[in-house]
Amino acid sequence: MTCNWLRFTLNPLLIFLTLSLGAQETRLRLVFTGDIMGHDTQIASALATGGPGYDYNPCFQFLTPYLMDADLVIGNLEVTFAGPPYKGYPQFSSPDELADALKEAGFDILVTANNHALDGRQAGLERTLDQLDRRELLHLGTFKDAEERSSYYPLVVEKNGIRIALLNYTYGTNGLKVEPPAIVNRIDTVLMLRDLQKAALAQPDFILVTMHWGNEYALSESTVQQELARFLFRHGTDAIIGSHPHVIQPIRGNQSGDLVAYSMGNLISNQRNRYRDGGIAFELNLLKGPGGAEIEDHGYLPLWVFKPATSKGTLFTLVPASADPSAFNGFEMTAQDRASMDQFLSDTRAMLQGHREVEPAWLEQP
Repeated sequence: MTCNWLRFTLNPLLIFLTLSLGAQETRLRLVFTGDIMGHDTQIASALATGGPGYDYNPCFQFLTPYLMDADLVIGNLEVTFAGPPYKGYPQFSSPDELADALKEAGFDILVTANNHALDGRQAGLERTLDQLDRRELLHLGTFKDAEERSSYYPLVVEKNGIRIALLNYTYGTNGLKVEPPAIVNRIDTVLMLRDLQKAALAQPDFILVTMHWGNEYALSESTVQQELARFLFRHGTDAIIGSHPHVIQPIRGNQSGDLVAYSMGNLISNQRNRYRDGGIAFELNLLKGPGGAEIEDHGYLPLWVFKPATSKGTLFTLVPASADPSAFNGFEMTAQDRASMDQFLSDTRAMLQGHREVEPAWLEQP
């Protein structure tokens, strides 16, 4: 996807991104992805397969055409770019080349309010935002100070004549306290209500909230998640997209004001247990016409983390779980790999039964 972004402040409260005016009836296709992680094995793989430096582009090689075809791609960045020494769990600091690869793969916006936002403390938070700014990757959820939050949050994006307001919150930061003046958006209904009221001032067609919430590895949403979802919908939210549990949780609802994807699971990580070795891309298709704006459709694309052995070492690469392995450019999938991918696909379809599954039509299949 090639875009020329024009970034400007329309008023002191909100930042707008305007690309093109829509026709009388216009559509916008958004893709959200789950947790972008950076375990030690991922860092080692990026170095081994990258030549003189780190190369994360292979991670997204089979997903890039899909992302580039979307109007906007939003991912949950669950690492920091705090600089060397690079390290994985429990306090992530990934090489800056991961940001390059995300940009090249088609990501436009990264949400940064999650439990690893303070892994690099204040300096790491600031450096992460600087690295995203250098690559013109928009972001929301963490801020250097109150002035930055006031000026750039909620994030309002306009494209194809459709205006969306994006908000992002996390349940916590692994016990690490924010050092002023930095800010990490926490789940707080008083704060969230104020932000939703501010978002409404921009007269968006849709208000979308990304939530880092729930219980790790739980295959169903908690009562707390359900209560928060009801609160958000009561106060003008059109759809909620969740992360954190590292497994896929149900999608509930179908339309503006009740659609929630409780957890998309992992996008890319080294978690290999059942349910954790993949996730979904969650697709929202928005429509605006003479009769108003609505969520026309939604769907999910099951994505599995494939780790083929190569001459340079073990590779990490995302593959659509429903695709035939022969479409993966000659990478050989073992019987065990195929069984694990098929199990993930079966589990995902069972979890999300009744919702549209996106077909990987961009891959050449026999």
